[in-house]
Amino acid sequence: MSETYFTIVNPAAGGGRCGKLAPRALDRLRAEGLTLEVRQTTAPGEATIFAHEAYAGGFRHFIAVGGDGTGFEIVNGLFPAALTEGRAALGFLPLGTGNSFLRDFTDEGAEYAIKAILAHRRRRCDVIRLNHAGESLFFINTLNMGFAADVSTLTNRRLKFLGEFGYLVGVLVSLARLRRRPFPLRADGERDNRRCLFVAFSNSKYTGGKMMIAPSAAIDSGNIEYVHWGPIGRMGLVRNLPKLFDGTHMKHKLASRRTAEQIEFELKEPVDVVVDGEVLTLDVESLEVLPGALDVMV
Repeated sequence: MSETYFTIVNPAAGGGRCGKLAPRALDRLRAEGLTLEVRQTTAPGEATIFAHEAYAGGFRHFIAVGGDGTGFEIVNGLFPAALTEGRAALGFLPLGTGNSFLRDFTDEGAEYAIKAILAHRRRRCDVIRLNHAGESLFFINTLNMGFAADVSTLTNRRLKFLGEFGYLVGVLVSLARLRRRPFPLRADGERDNRRCLFVAFSNSKYTGGKMMIAPSAAIDSGNIEYVHWGPIGRMGLVRNLPKLFDGTHMKHKLASRRTAEQIEFELKEPVDVVVDGEVLTLDVESLEVLPGALDVMV
């Protein structure tokens, strides 16, 4: 197997910031003796194709240069083959917008990430398989339904031209609409049909960049961290919104958490979701943990 690090760069990540910063970061890795094979993406989904082809060609070390979405695409290029055909390792150069996954370990961003790659640090990471309409996706960060997905879907599909201001508009519009509904499911067989503001199924603590949605999550727990926040009102949400950034929202009387190895959904139609920063509409069927299936360079 090749010792070369197959490196996938999304130059559009972070509003083009990644394309400007990536060359210097990659030169630093090369200067320290790493051999890199670099591919740049030009369209959504290309990182998945590149990673799949590279893995089939014998590469086992990968670096995602971009945001959470770049890592998500690479993970989906590696799996399910990496379950049976040899372990893969994934490092990160967080030069995109969200960079939520790495925040579990540091707030130093790219500097920490470069040191982790050069030190050959490895940590086993659970992977979560999302089954939908007879197909599967894989993620290592979080899946959100409800308010966060409403905001992201509106922003991504209608307000993206406004940049960061578009996200604020999305929050305000979603707050005005404020949909509180159930997402019927069974967590390890136990049914949950409670109405909610949102539900999150996490493998790591952060989402949306700096929001600590699942403060008890750990990437090697062997479980899905299931966070449910009940049907809070508009004023209550406004007052408690800052608490999403330090995890203290979990102290609210309408918030609850539990762990599960498997989630089975009983949804009647496709729903909008945010999975590792990607906005999708899926006919979600189930989630299951693949314990320690991936090595991450953290």
